Amino acid sequence: MEEKTEMKIENREEKHIMKEWKGIIIALIAGACAIACVTIFSQNIVNYKRTSGSEGLSATGSANCDFEADLIVWRGSFSGQGKTTQDAYRSIKNDAGLVKKYLVDNGVKEDEMVFSSVTISTRWEYEYNENGDRIREYIDGYDLYQNVSITSTDIDKIEGISRDISGLIESGVQFASEEPEYYYTKLDELKLDLIAAATENAKSRIDLMAQGSGAHMGELKSANLGVFQITAQNSNTEYSYGGYFDTSSRKKTASITVRLNYGITQ
Repeated sequence: MEEKTEMKIENREEKHIMKEWKGIIIALIAGACAIACVTIFSQNIVNYKRTSGSEGLSATGSANCDFEADLIVWRGSFSGQGKTTQDAYRSIKNDAGLVKKYLVDNGVKEDEMVFSSVTISTRWEYEYNENGDRIREYIDGYDLYQNVSITSTDIDKIEGISRDISGLIESGVQFASEEPEYYYTKLDELKLDLIAAATENAKSRIDLMAQGSGAHMGELKSANLGVFQITAQNSNTEYSYGGYFDTSSRKKTASITVRLNYGITQ
């Protein structure tokens, strides 16, 4: 009986020891797995940072300048009427002569004005019966229309003429004046200067980012032009996707953006 009791005690101790070793082995395996996971996760973080850093340093620079138009375009139109096409044509030809004389008398050169071709429109009249049904239609006359365009570098002169067409109206010409349009003949040179200034602005921003982050700039990877716009000075015109080109103002503001991307070296 004593031997059997001793054997049972030994078996219990062996089982207890086996359980302890089993627990230790499981703990070691779990620890090894955790270390492996942390290593893999850390490596992924490093790879992610390296991948993100491969994009380099990017910045958008901008530049703008105020300028004044050096070319004006002013347009107007007039019309003539007549019972026949011949009468209507004589009327508008007479008015065209009066318009031309008025412009020349006010200092406009002949090579600064262009008269368009004449367009014609038939004027109809209709008769109706008591029931409101149309019973007859006939030609009551003809209307002829013509446009004139003046292009000049003498902006002050053309502005003055466009604001005062009382002389034409008093002579019997039915003249409709449009708002002048203003342009700049050296726009290409202006745009190149703005691109240079915007590029320098973007490079300065990238230099500051590199200094602040301790990065070492590599080669230029890409350079992209943004929106080029011309707006009236001191206006609140918003940027548009295709750019805005103001022609209604004599004094204007031009602006452009440039985006640069530089690589990073180790």
